[in-house]
Amino acid sequence: MQTPEQIRALADEIRAGGRLGRPGVIYRLFDYLVDRSLDGSPPKELEIAVDVFGKTAGFDVSQDAVVRVYAHKLRRKLDEIGASVPAGMARLALTKGEYRVALANLAAHSDGAADPVAAAEETHVTPLVMLMKQPRVKGLTLAAATALLVAVAVLLLLQLRPVTDEIAQLRASEVWAPFFKDQRPITIVVGDYYIFGEADEQSGEIKRMVREFSINSARDLEAQLQSDPRQRSRYEDLNLAYLPTSTAFALRDAMTILGAPGQRRNRVQIVLASDLNATTIRSSHIVYIGLISGMRELQDLVLERSRLKLGESYDELIDRENGRHYVSQASSAPAERSTYKDYSFVAGFTGPAGNRILIVSGTRDAAVMQSAATLTEPSTVDELRRTARSLKSFEAFYEVEGMDRFNLDSKLLFAVRHDDHRISPANALAALR
Repeated sequence: MQTPEQIRALADEIRAGGRLGRPGVIYRLFDYLVDRSLDGSPPKELEIAVDVFGKTAGFDVSQDAVVRVYAHKLRRKLDEIGASVPAGMARLALTKGEYRVALANLAAHSDGAADPVAAAEETHVTPLVMLMKQPRVKGLTLAAATALLVAVAVLLLLQLRPVTDEIAQLRASEVWAPFFKDQRPITIVVGDYYIFGEADEQSGEIKRMVREFSINSARDLEAQLQSDPRQRSRYEDLNLAYLPTSTAFALRDAMTILGAPGQRRNRVQIVLASDLNATTIRSSHIVYIGLISGMRELQDLVLERSRLKLGESYDELIDRENGRHYVSQASSAPAERSTYKDYSFVAGFTGPAGNRILIVSGTRDAAVMQSAATLTEPSTVDELRRTARSLKSFEAFYEVEGMDRFNLDSKLLFAVRHDDHRISPANALAALR
């Protein structure tokens, strides 16, 4: 049974030991939530915004995530403190679903939730919900989170869809057949982007999220802060990342093939590109879905023998054969209803252990969605086969007509067959270190 005295004593220990970090907003939030929890009146988000962060009563919590960001940081810090507590002893935790500080026992699940891994084993699918439970993905933008929640529903529904003649035809094609020839797991790798917080130097409150292409991990941020210590009070690791919304649409198309029931017993799992490791790339079939800029360590493996190379930015691709430059216009389209050119890239080859690696990518959102559509339509797969002559090891490049973030039409620029493009284990290990 929980008692106020236990909660108060543990809270005092945390304060005395300075275990929440430097004095500031995080301590004000902790003190406020402890007091309200002891009073038996856990606050609403708007109350916290007003009482802790000095917002007005008209503050719109749906437009500013400051309370949720700091609650996430506090929950994470309390979990870190609790990790040092011997099993069976009480610790303080910020309960999920409400802003209440309570006692938790490390020997049991405080929320009584079922084990999501066990649930995933039953369906042979790792739902995106599992990824969203990880701190790295909790900070998705609203649009991206909404799109991915839709994708979760799509994944689950696809488990119940019958195998149509069209799906069976695609699964028997050179593009997809290697995924079903053995019992290897299938890993869908989604390109993610690291973001960090910029704080107000006076209050310490996080004012905005920052995406900096030269900083792709907490380690990169720490190196930057060490090189310029004056920035340490300005920038902060929030353990957050985001995914482009096109990922959800492309994932829906891919799961039409991979998620269809039938003979397959492969387990389908989803990981972030930032979490991909050498073990996975050796032991699993791989489908990469996302922007070219999100490939991370996969980029060198994919472009190692490609006809394309990167230009001055991820929006520019250069044809090594004829020297032509292709630059996506997605970021510079003059108006919402204007069309623009984007570039889609798909490829398939053999991995270091004889596994299949398939790339569904592009320079921007419209191109990624076009890549997925290309590989999940029998007519376009057949066109690829006729042009490249074989899809065992191939790459294809398309010019896409986009509007807003959607693909309207495409034109095949080239599709080529490679000699069996099998990356060596040494190259895979070197790229993923």
